[in-house]
Amino acid sequence: MNILALESSCDETAAAIVRDGRTVLSSVIATSVAEHAVYGGVVPEIASRKHVESIVQVTEQAFRDAGLSRADVDAVAVTYAPGLIGAVLVGVNFAKSAAYGLGVPLVPVHHVRGHIAANYIAHPDLEPPFLCLCVSGGTTALVDVKSYTDMEILGATRDDSAGECFDKVARVLGLGYPGGAPLDKLSQSGNDTAYTFPRAQVHDSELDLSFSGLKTAVINLAHNAQQKGEALNIADLAASFSAAVSDSLVPRSMAALDRTGYRKLAVAGGVAANSRIRADLERACAARDVALYLPPLALCGDNAAMIGCQGYYEYLAGKRADMSLNAYATMDISRG
Repeated sequence: MNILALESSCDETAAAIVRDGRTVLSSVIATSVAEHAVYGGVVPEIASRKHVESIVQVTEQAFRDAGLSRADVDAVAVTYAPGLIGAVLVGVNFAKSAAYGLGVPLVPVHHVRGHIAANYIAHPDLEPPFLCLCVSGGTTALVDVKSYTDMEILGATRDDSAGECFDKVARVLGLGYPGGAPLDKLSQSGNDTAYTFPRAQVHDSELDLSFSGLKTAVINLAHNAQQKGEALNIADLAASFSAAVSDSLVPRSMAALDRTGYRKLAVAGGVAANSRIRADLERACAARDVALYLPPLALCGDNAAMIGCQGYYEYLAGKRADMSLNAYATMDISRG
């Protein structure tokens, strides 16, 4: 079964063709990062306009790369939640037109479910049930993946996501946007004990997280140093900050494994590319004899291949949409 998949939830316009949920025949991504970098973050209106400009081209390129014709498509899958509402609407409306024109079913896909499914592409042996740590610019959550389409959030951030925290701190340190990769690279040469940052605890829920205090602590440190004319060791600060984020994510992931009894942990989302978090998870899982599934860096960020993969399993579960399908800025993964 060949699925044409579309993704436009943030600043990447992506199209892919995926066969039987696991084989990626093509994956094309057009990014508007350069346009947003000028403003230090994603500007929703610019993102939406760039999606409109790019979506036809990336779709045509996906067909060319796959060596398929439109007649070879059996269904269209599209991200319909969550994301920047204007951006998501571009993909949804294009997908509706494509499904209608091709006379094939339309399958709506939750964006975070798509990130989880990226692991199915990278790891053909991975099957539910398992625990997934989802860490991205918009989401930080521990998800009980009971089946390909039955999922439950066990714990989540109460405020900022880990990805948002990385971007804000990188901007304060003058590393530009997007800040995750340059901050990660800088941290690798720093001392992770040079600065002391908080590790927040949510007392009424051991699996929930909070990053707003950590973000504020870094920002205040940087601003106070600037006002006093004091120099900060940026590499040490980046390393200490990265350690604080990892120290929030890894222990809770282990606690969630204990609660579920699973021996498999997957990681999904853009922050899954962070080297400190990956290394700490590898050590923790090895100590517990837990199988760890990390997506390759190319599948950590937003892409349409992951949407095509999850779309296949949603299709098998009977999920369909008609021409009234709408886009949603927020949606619980259990409803996806």
